[in-house]
Amino acid sequence: MNQTLFTALLTVSLATFAFSCFRRLSLVTVGRSENRFDRPVDRLKEMLVYAIGQKRVVSRPFGLNHGIIFWAFLVLALANLEFLLSGLIPAVSFALLPAPLHGALLFLFDLCSLATLLAVTTAAVRRTVNPPFDGARTFEAYLILSMIAALMLAYFGLNGVRIAQGMLPQTSATPVSNLVAGLVKTTPAAAHLETAGNVFWWIHAVVLLGFMNFLPYSKHMHILTAIPNVFLRSLDKCSTQERETFLEGNSFGAATVERLSWKDLLDSFSCTECGRCQQSCPAASTGKLLNPREVIHAIKENLLQNGAVMEKISGDIEAEREISLIGNGKGGSTEEAALWSCTSCGACMEVCPVFIEHLPKIVKMRRHLVQMEARFPEELLNLFENMEQRSNPWGMAPSERSKWSSQLNLRPFEAGVTEYLLFVGCSGAFDARNKQVSVALTRVLDAAGVSYGVLGKEEKCCGDSVRRLGNEYLFDQMAIENVQQFLARGVTKIITQCPHCFTTLKNDYRQYGLELEVVHHSELINQLLTSGRLETTGNAEIGRVVFHDSCYLGRHNDVYDAPRQVLEMTTGRKVWEMGRNRENAFCCGAGGGRMWLEEHEGTPINRNRVQEALAQQPETVCVSCPFCMTMFEDGIKDVPGTTTQVRDIAEVVALSLQPSLLPPATS
Repeated sequence: MNQTLFTALLTVSLATFAFSCFRRLSLVTVGRSENRFDRPVDRLKEMLVYAIGQKRVVSRPFGLNHGIIFWAFLVLALANLEFLLSGLIPAVSFALLPAPLHGALLFLFDLCSLATLLAVTTAAVRRTVNPPFDGARTFEAYLILSMIAALMLAYFGLNGVRIAQGMLPQTSATPVSNLVAGLVKTTPAAAHLETAGNVFWWIHAVVLLGFMNFLPYSKHMHILTAIPNVFLRSLDKCSTQERETFLEGNSFGAATVERLSWKDLLDSFSCTECGRCQQSCPAASTGKLLNPREVIHAIKENLLQNGAVMEKISGDIEAEREISLIGNGKGGSTEEAALWSCTSCGACMEVCPVFIEHLPKIVKMRRHLVQMEARFPEELLNLFENMEQRSNPWGMAPSERSKWSSQLNLRPFEAGVTEYLLFVGCSGAFDARNKQVSVALTRVLDAAGVSYGVLGKEEKCCGDSVRRLGNEYLFDQMAIENVQQFLARGVTKIITQCPHCFTTLKNDYRQYGLELEVVHHSELINQLLTSGRLETTGNAEIGRVVFHDSCYLGRHNDVYDAPRQVLEMTTGRKVWEMGRNRENAFCCGAGGGRMWLEEHEGTPINRNRVQEALAQQPETVCVSCPFCMTMFEDGIKDVPGTTTQVRDIAEVVALSLQPSLLPPATS
């Protein structure tokens, strides 16, 4: 080993590595400001659980293999530190430590090196035989795996030679190195142990320094950014969007990287390209253009190509076109059709091991298209006009909103007289099928003696769909009107039957200074049943039941148990689960404004989900969302011969009410 040569090589490598990291990570600063440093103790806990503990990684079967590589690398970082320091100062060695501690370290290094070698071999085989996604067999991926394997082999070779030379003791602490030493003695290298040791040493040195300098230019930069990215994650569910300020001269949404936040840009460097988001995405799974992994990759590619010159651009139209995030799907851009395919279900964010936030970026690009360029699917024109003029998706007259309850004699909400406002929602008031759910819910509430009232024709749409579709200006107007009405009427508690209304009133309206107690009907009914305020027969005759999780109730708000408990208490039966359930549930296809858009690519998402439900051979599919109700009913109609019914949980509870508590039926 030439100490002078290594010192020069290490100095140049460290300087190059530092420059490369600075050059790349400094690009993040072109993004907009965002506070991600609050609640540092909570962030540290999350980082320990999800980054160091690899909780999400190992939640999938093959994730354990990556976890082994990660944890082994943490241990081997000590071995590599000793290697680099001893290259500069040969006297520096862990051998100076007390013998028991040195022996423990040698054992850990031996064990972790073997585990890493086996894990990268397994990863290479899997990528070859059963790749996680199309295009996963890349030269870069195999190069990285080969470099890691070379480091492990060089480590064993060097230690084996040292043991054969007597420079390291042959102890039980180094079982693999002992085996290598025995093999070395049987080869011609036994006569040239010093030369063999130098060869293994330089292989290890060159590969280690080469690997280090290759990281900033590869997808494996996530080794450097993933842990900080988890620390900087959103500590709350990404169940709402950033509020915009509407002043003359402002730009809205994001078509260029500087319109995204610095955290959005850090996300792009942290992507591991594991493909989990792609596998979970309902749009990608059913043949749509959207691929959340490629959206993030496009942002990174766009940033690398254009980030350094962003500050030099000042309104030049041609330059803006060159750096657009929205384009033909090439050169760091995402196609418009892909952006409109998103159902905002949140599955991509739920499975991402490094907590990349895909959905907010897609909404920001939608906002640019809608508000800056007025480019959106033609089908949305009527929706936006209906919402603006009549505050409902169908353009129905406001006077029609209360007709569903014309024979129910419901009490209007009055502060101090009624405890809850029953926010019926557009589907519950106008859609023929979901009107039945509204009626069933009022029967349940009446049977339990719940004090509630309605707004009737004064109720307005909450604005969920227009916000997720990117029409933030219209949403802003709708939200302000609703907030003013709630405050004027003294509303403090709201019951919703629609998870989209639920999340909008509960989460989005906080940005407008409105703090409400918002409860989904599944939660309230569960409370009424468990407290004994609501009595049922407990044997609703609806046969074998399979339950579908609404994305906006489950993933966006963590309500999973309440609807299941309600069904079990009212039917006396086990609730059957689909293969994809709870946080891994598959979307019905209606979220993110897709309720109002036709699917022109691939397989309809609702058909995919319906087939999964029918595979359980249920008599009843239960839902807890008006959108899911519509998508399932439409999907089941396309399946010839099926007699499966779709019911909301409120309808199931109404069926099982004690006869003495059942209010009179109305037509």
